[in-house]
Amino acid sequence: MLELRPNCECCNRDLVPDATDAMICTFECTFCRECAETALKGICPNCRGNLVARPVRPAAMLAKYPASQKRVFKAEGCAAAAE
Repeated sequence: MLELRPNCECCNRDLVPDATDAMICTFECTFCRECAETALKGICPNCRGNLVARPVRPAAMLAKYPASQKRVFKAEGCAAAAE
């Protein structure tokens, strides 16, 4: 089951569980669409896999299986990770 992480690893922007602009890789590294498309060019800086839109968990299932509250943030941001 996806963790639905609460923020972008690059800019630390909040990403609510039903965010339509959240992007993930196969390891669930999570980024906002802006960082994913501009700074990262669609490639995860951690595993080098592609970034795709994160699915939205239906509200009824979100109540039963809540999103993660664990924040992952790289203080150096996207620019350093993309180099």
